[in-house]
Amino acid sequence: MIIFEDTNEFSQLQQSCVATIGKFDGVHLGHQLILDQLKQKGEQFNLPSVVILIEPHPEEFFAGTGGDVPARLTSLQEKFELLESFGIDFVYQLNFDKAMSEVSAENTIKDMLVEGLGIACIIVGHDFRFGHKRQGNYEMLLQAGQQFNFEVIETAAYERNGQRISSSIIREQLANSNFELVAQLLGRPFSMKGEVVRGQQLGADLSFPTCNINPHRMKIPLHGVFACQARLGDRCRLAAVNIGYRPTITEDGEALLEAHILDFDENLYGKQLEIIFRHKLREEIKFAGLEALKQQISDDVQQVRELLGAAQ
Repeated sequence: MIIFEDTNEFSQLQQSCVATIGKFDGVHLGHQLILDQLKQKGEQFNLPSVVILIEPHPEEFFAGTGGDVPARLTSLQEKFELLESFGIDFVYQLNFDKAMSEVSAENTIKDMLVEGLGIACIIVGHDFRFGHKRQGNYEMLLQAGQQFNFEVIETAAYERNGQRISSSIIREQLANSNFELVAQLLGRPFSMKGEVVRGQQLGADLSFPTCNINPHRMKIPLHGVFACQARLGDRCRLAAVNIGYRPTITEDGEALLEAHILDFDENLYGKQLEIIFRHKLREEIKFAGLEALKQQISDDVQQVRELLGAAQ
């Protein structure tokens, strides 16, 4: 899969494509159905598939630092990995900034879709809005398709028990720690991936060394302590995981994922780790001191063994 940020890069490789556009947060079963549509159209036209990936999410851009935004299900890198796993040929990382937010819907069609990507077909939802002040819509794309000779297809909707699967529904279920249902909606267990970074080394002082991962999200979808599995390459181990803002240790407000991998003693700095969430143990608590925290972590580890021991 080739990732590009400038349509000139694409036009040097290809003359045309079939495309879809969106945030694809979570790359859930609904998104996967759209990706299947896209690949089928690509085969029909004998053209490469392009996902136009809006990044950052417009809500994040307009909210600015510290603003209230929907929690992210997937980081940008996780989206890339998932899209590649579903056989997408190209991803156009459409950088959403002030300049992009002011481009008219007409210019978006002409400059980006027609001249930039040479689209033969675009797949979008009937409620899709785009361009400055969201003035572009599905009907405008249909009219432009007649003018510039490209096909416009409505995205298929994936429903479960009569309800359309959406990133919002998955966020709600994650907030309720309904991991079994979330796995059904995603088509895989919910996980977070990232590079292990150096923390404050406090876990070692507590006799429970942790691997620290930056979630790379303006807002995290989970808070608390969880029974998880930690995957490193083809190895999978049990882990007690805290994700949140570490109220006993610091008040700097920066989110962090800390995983204590059970019965494990290797240096993982700089390595990629995947944390698979299985059960919620408790909320984050501000303890009176480190000794109380240490006792609680010991209890958490025992719970992880009881809940997930058979999964080892």
